[in-house]
Amino acid sequence: MEKGFLEAALRRDRLLVVGALVVVVAMAWGWLLAGAGMGMSALEMTAMAGMDGWLMQPAVWTPVYAVLVFAMWWVMMVAMMLPSAAPTLLLFARINRKHEAAPALAPTVFFAIGYLLAWGSFGIVATALQWGLETVRLLSPMLSTGNRWLGAGILVAAGLWQLTRFKTVCLRHCRTPLGFLVGNWRDGRFGALRMGMAHGAFCVGCCWFLMALLFFGGVMNLYWIAGLAVFVLLEKTLPFGHRFGRVAGIALVAAGVLLALQAH
Repeated sequence: MEKGFLEAALRRDRLLVVGALVVVVAMAWGWLLAGAGMGMSALEMTAMAGMDGWLMQPAVWTPVYAVLVFAMWWVMMVAMMLPSAAPTLLLFARINRKHEAAPALAPTVFFAIGYLLAWGSFGIVATALQWGLETVRLLSPMLSTGNRWLGAGILVAAGLWQLTRFKTVCLRHCRTPLGFLVGNWRDGRFGALRMGMAHGAFCVGCCWFLMALLFFGGVMNLYWIAGLAVFVLLEKTLPFGHRFGRVAGIALVAAGVLLALQAH
């Protein structure tokens, strides 16, 4: 009877976690589609992707605008990265239920918050980088670069990162987090928060250069946002995901070299 109760509790936990993830991710995508406060919807910015972005008035960077840009980046990371973290969150909820024999939703929420705080730190760096690129006019008001040398550099750098050992280690952790969860278990909500931040740090290490590709394709270009989100999900979940990522790395390097040759 006790086993039956545990299995019922695990199924209920799973439904609660999946439901919460669906709601949060849907809200994040909805805010992005609405334009994330950028004054133009993402659909409109995507439709204008082929136009000369310098025809628009450049943004004026103020503290309020910087906070808005940071919020855009952070919510974008929620929309793109939280789906790929779903297997880890479900695994954490299951282990927590068995380990503490307590409802798993609250600790799982804290684990997810820790994970997203790690991506929030990336959002700070991305905001600073966007400000710098706009200041030196390497990023247009449409939030994409028209400089072929910079675009080639981003492609080559992202491709080479896919082939590094550090990327391999971080990806392995994201693909098989069971050892991390069991070996670094911390009880309580704040323990879950710390575990989530540590796991998020590995995922940032795994995917941060892929996110930098948004500066090439367009920060608010829905094709690039959705494409990168799907790529990250496949890289983390496919049985051959690590090979998939390395092939993509080689393709990115080749695309960057080709773009550099065209820049002459």
